[in-house]
Amino acid sequence: MTQRIALLWQVADFFGWGVFGLNLTLDLLKRGTPRPLLLRPANLQLANPLVAGLLAPLIQEQQHLQRMCDDNPGHRMRLTDTIVLCSLGNNLVAPEVAALYQGDATVGVVFSERTRFDPAALAEAGALDGVIAGSTWNGDVLRAQGLDNVRVVFQGVDTELFRPVPGVRGLLGDRFAVFSGGKLEYRKGQDIVLAAFRTFRQRHPDAVLVTCWQNLWPETVDRIAAAGHVTVAPAAAPGGGLDIAGWVRANGLPADSVVDLGVVPNVLMPQVLRQMDAAVFASRCEGGTNLVAMECLACGVPCVLSANTGHLDLIADGTCYPLRDQAPVPDTGEGTDGWGDSSVDEVVAALEAIYADPAEAGRRAAAAADRMAAWSWAAQTGRLLEALP
Repeated sequence: MTQRIALLWQVADFFGWGVFGLNLTLDLLKRGTPRPLLLRPANLQLANPLVAGLLAPLIQEQQHLQRMCDDNPGHRMRLTDTIVLCSLGNNLVAPEVAALYQGDATVGVVFSERTRFDPAALAEAGALDGVIAGSTWNGDVLRAQGLDNVRVVFQGVDTELFRPVPGVRGLLGDRFAVFSGGKLEYRKGQDIVLAAFRTFRQRHPDAVLVTCWQNLWPETVDRIAAAGHVTVAPAAAPGGGLDIAGWVRANGLPADSVVDLGVVPNVLMPQVLRQMDAAVFASRCEGGTNLVAMECLACGVPCVLSANTGHLDLIADGTCYPLRDQAPVPDTGEGTDGWGDSSVDEVVAALEAIYADPAEAGRRAAAAADRMAAWSWAAQTGRLLEALP
């Protein structure tokens, strides 16, 4: 019987993979067995002291294993009674640390946005004991490439943190607050959001755009202006990351129309989201189901979602404002089958609908929150465990 589930990616509280790993680890600890095993250093910026205490033995164990690996270069450590969960990159490539450990089984976990893969990468993924894909679209893409060891398991939501709390709005006064989150890059479609909000604000000067777009890898934003919705890509900020405020001003929005949140630990996000009147996610592609969008839905925020790729798993009748007008996206060389370019006009129309009929927006948001209540980390961890060999 498997006694341990080892994670080959970093547990953290401020980016997608890290939040996934943190919640998976905590739920495994609650279950008691199998116990989690960390194989990468944790990075917790604002951990609850109780959480930090729970993770302390696992962090010490990881440090001990790391020292053993450092003392025995070239040796692969055998982990008995252990299934290793291995994060796979966009080309199904495992991290270098994967070469250091050997469990009873190795299962890849992937949220890939590309639809074309190197034959060698496909062969290596096919040789794994299983592959967990983060969305129905992602699973379909991998199976179409010939992988027959794929199971689909969605991420979860911390439904204790991310839930509706009526009557807490007001920090932004009477302004109509529109949230947009996700690492700023072409794939995430922030150029579409910015163009739509620019038009929307011309009609509604009381609107404010609240962004959580920071990207610590400025070199990945080069293509953001490719579709012509914005004139330039954001510049690097002096202290690291991106100059979001400067980019917004350069694209025709006054400074007081946008609030940039920077990097926010996950535990603080519910306090932000409960102040929002709407949220927009115009992603051209989501390999998974978009954790930030899931958290908005769970908080009861009326959400505008691009109807493509991983977002399709989140869209249900009467629970959001889907962007159905999806134009093909030019191939980047890695495959963009199934990607979609959302219409700026349709985003504006969705925001107008939420602005004009807050009662209907609230009804849809409440239905979405009820639906997401069944997507707790506990429920999704259970489904993940069932999918393991």
